[in-house]
Amino acid sequence: MNILFADKFPEAAVDQLIAQQHECLLSPELGGDSLAAALPDVEVLVVRSTQVTAEMMVSAERLRLIVRAGSGTNTIDTLAAVKRDIAVCNVPGRNAAAVAELAMGLLISIDRKIPDNVFSLRAGRWNKKFFSTSKGLVGRRMGIFGLGATGLAMAQRAIGFEIEVYAIDRPDRFEEKRRQVEKLGVKLVADQDSLIDVCDILSFHVPATDQTRNMVNAKFLAKLSPGTIIINTSRGDLIDEPALIEVMDKKDILVGLDVYRNEPGTAQGEFDSALARHPNVYGTHHIGASTKQAQIAVAAGVLDVIHAFTSGQIINCVNPSIGQ
Repeated sequence: MNILFADKFPEAAVDQLIAQQHECLLSPELGGDSLAAALPDVEVLVVRSTQVTAEMMVSAERLRLIVRAGSGTNTIDTLAAVKRDIAVCNVPGRNAAAVAELAMGLLISIDRKIPDNVFSLRAGRWNKKFFSTSKGLVGRRMGIFGLGATGLAMAQRAIGFEIEVYAIDRPDRFEEKRRQVEKLGVKLVADQDSLIDVCDILSFHVPATDQTRNMVNAKFLAKLSPGTIIINTSRGDLIDEPALIEVMDKKDILVGLDVYRNEPGTAQGEFDSALARHPNVYGTHHIGASTKQAQIAVAAGVLDVIHAFTSGQIINCVNPSIGQ
């Protein structure tokens, strides 16, 4: 098959496909018009954060599989893919540990003001009195939204810090997941309001859907206690950013972010974000899954999807109406 990688991808994994007689092109610089121009002869497209639009698919007459090297597929027009009989598959769970590690890093950084400590020392200032005011994490209560692979990984790490972890009880949760939750010691509450009432740390690990977009809105934020910490390493459009800025100013809400609305679609560029600049925010550059360990694990998952497709199977498909 003719396979195009339109994002960075481990060369060792590409070499495995080449050894199996696939034609592979690694072109992480492609995007927009340049990606559309490269698609006419492509049968399999692999992307990470690169957008794949309906317009691009018009010229992709041979394209039959798009693989998102990660979990979310919000950058791919899956409806347009269905209409063209193109399967869209993802690789869920392979980068869960990396994202959870960053989420915990953001939480610890907020509590201990680690970035400000570093900045102060590099500027030649010593201010032990100011930086000795951390609350600490032991015994605090964290509410986790989304108990997928990343949410469970976050729960595991938080419990390791002796944080009490809570989540919303969902009747439709699979029995295996229920056993995992029970084994970890996650406490379940009835609904979102109950989670907000009992927790002073909220960590988000949910996909971008119609139900989650703008879930952190003015109504949600009005229920938070002063000093609550919000961690979001999932999707930027979960948060109504102007509403969050307003409540941070009023309630001293503290926030750790790895994702934002309208963040650049390229690895480097200008980013004018009032939320990212706010002094109550510690932010990173959407790097949650960007560890070597995670990239190797995700690459292995992508190869599994391609190998299955080669043998006539479609796994991890997010538009299952293909072929119906």
